[in-house]
Amino acid sequence: MTYYRHHVFFCTNARSDGRQSCDQCGALEMRNHLKQRAKALGLTGPGGVQVSTAGCLGRCELGPVIVVYPEGVWYTFADQEDIEEILQSHLLAGKHVDRLKLPG
Repeated sequence: MTYYRHHVFFCTNARSDGRQSCDQCGALEMRNHLKQRAKALGLTGPGGVQVSTAGCLGRCELGPVIVVYPEGVWYTFADQEDIEEILQSHLLAGKHVDRLKLPG
């Protein structure tokens, strides 16, 4: 068993050359939202859910992006409703959110 049941990495990369980046899509705000929701629901800590900031995950053109381990499922999202769906479906119920999944 892994230390965390789910470890969620949010790309928060900011590109200075004008290309799309996850930072300009509100990734840090959505990361903070998921982190607060997970804590409020008592999901954090060993055996639970860890929400982390990542540098560039190399997929900003598809972003914003997150990846959930240990499954290695990649998602994009547009707003807090998408983040809540990932929380409720994937992190709590173990069901992938197909409409938000990116190719692995």
